[in-house]
Amino acid sequence: MNDHIHIKQLEIFAHVGVPDEERTSAQRLTFNLTLWPSGGLRNLDDQIARAVDYSAVCEETKNFAQDRSDRLIETLADAVANHLLENFQLERITVELRKYIMPDVEFVSVTVTRERT
Repeated sequence: MNDHIHIKQLEIFAHVGVPDEERTSAQRLTFNLTLWPSGGLRNLDDQIARAVDYSAVCEETKNFAQDRSDRLIETLADAVANHLLENFQLERITVELRKYIMPDVEFVSVTVTRERT
C-alpha cells in the first residue's frame, strides 16, 4: 500500500537527554510522521469519520511526548510510533525525531518504522 499521510516538522518541547540536567527543562524537538492508514485513502467518500484525523495525531503526539522524560531520542521515537499505532487506525508509521542540541550540527535525528502486528 502506497497511500500515506506525511506530517512535516511538528514542533514539540519535551524533556529528553542523557544527563539529568539536560532533562530539567524542555527542549525543542521536531517530528516528521508518515502514516499509512488502514484501508488506504481510496474509499473515504470525503468523510472525516473514515479518515485518520491528522490534527488529532499531532495533538496526541504532543501530549504523549510532553508527558515523558526519556534519556534517548531513540526511546522516545519508538514509544511515539507504538503509541500512535495503538490509538489510530494505522497499518504502518514512520517517525523521524530531530533534536537540536549539538553546536556544530544542524540536528541529530533518529527514524523508526513500525507496523501493526
